[in-house]
Amino acid sequence: MEFDQAIEKLEFSLKHRALPGAEAQYKMSALGRKQSVEQTFGTKAHKLGAVLILLFPLENKACFPLTQRHQYKGVHSGQVSLPGGKYEAQDRNLMATALRETEEEIGVEPSKIEVIGALSTLYIPPSNFLVHPYIGFTKEKPHMKKDDFEVHELFETDLETLLHPQTVQHTRVKIAEGLRINTPYFNLNNKIVWGATAMILSELKEILNQI
Repeated sequence: MEFDQAIEKLEFSLKHRALPGAEAQYKMSALGRKQSVEQTFGTKAHKLGAVLILLFPLENKACFPLTQRHQYKGVHSGQVSLPGGKYEAQDRNLMATALRETEEEIGVEPSKIEVIGALSTLYIPPSNFLVHPYIGFTKEKPHMKKDDFEVHELFETDLETLLHPQTVQHTRVKIAEGLRINTPYFNLNNKIVWGATAMILSELKEILNQI
């Protein structure tokens, strides 16, 4: 999908159409995810976070960056994610969180990003975060530099790849010692993009596939 076409479609859809929401998100959820959300959401105060799908043009394609986390003792160890993180008291709002975290993680200044709008929120049971995804763009490819402390690897993909049917595959992923679950995932740059990131991208895909 060409960059200008993608931006035009997203701007129109986010302004004039209802979001596909959970129905689109759950197309890329692991087995048992919905039941886990129903059992845990609202049982205790959740944390707030925000992420950004940052679109930019490259050879007329609409591209966006993804990051891979370091391996660590935590529930999201080694996973591929969108730039973003936890809401902080100094943030004006959750959009500001997404922009601040994007600058911290991949070095793109908020002043260079035009935010189109927001996708549906997504609750993540293992970390008790309610994530607010935003979509923004830059008019040319931004200079990106990963923060070595927060990001293990920074890579780029594009909407054409995301929308290709063969990009959706299935696997078993390890979520705890001795425990694996079945899940769909997006094969992006030979990376397994699953979980919350895949669910957010699934809603984006649904919007772009709307007539």
